[in-house]
Amino acid sequence: MKLVRILVLILALAVNAAVSAAEIPSPTKVIENFHAVLLRVMKEAKSLAAKERYTKLEPAIVTAFDLGFMIRVASGTAWRKASDEHKSQLTEAFRRMSIATYAFRFKGYSGQRFETLKISEGPRRTKLIHTQIVSPPKNKEKREQVVKLTYVTKQFKGKWKIVDVLLDGGISELSVKHSEYRTTLKTKGAGRLATILDKKADQLIAD
Repeated sequence: MKLVRILVLILALAVNAAVSAAEIPSPTKVIENFHAVLLRVMKEAKSLAAKERYTKLEPAIVTAFDLGFMIRVASGTAWRKASDEHKSQLTEAFRRMSIATYAFRFKGYSGQRFETLKISEGPRRTKLIHTQIVSPPKNKEKREQVVKLTYVTKQFKGKWKIVDVLLDGGISELSVKHSEYRTTLKTKGAGRLATILDKKADQLIAD
């Protein structure tokens, strides 16, 4: 009888583990869910102000991206030297700037579609989700316009998150930001960079 109870318990644990695993979105699903929200906002963009697009995109971006990890990487060695207060300020400013950038860039719709191409293994236990944005030709003579985006995803506490975006398969968003932030971080510190990013975010959603 005791053996039966043990077997039932093991089976129950196995079933619970399988259910939990099934509930965790795959890296591909994380990207597709994000794209679905982005496309929906693009289609509604004409009737939405930038701040309204920001509000609609915020939950999807916070869910899909690990923005805290991204700003730590983009800050490089300057992150370790920053105070806890400045780290908090910079993390929040980077979050606002990231969402505002999407709200600013994706402010219209003219028949675009997102396509997931494939998934591949990346360095340091990451997975690369290869996608593209396809825009229809402006006239009958031109081909569709294609922009390739590769999302770098990493698992944190069992959940897959975007930690970088590669434009055309090679230009790293984090590398670009690291280059942009380096001088300010070196000469004026994380607090000053936070102020700059906050002001840029305000400008992007000012309309």
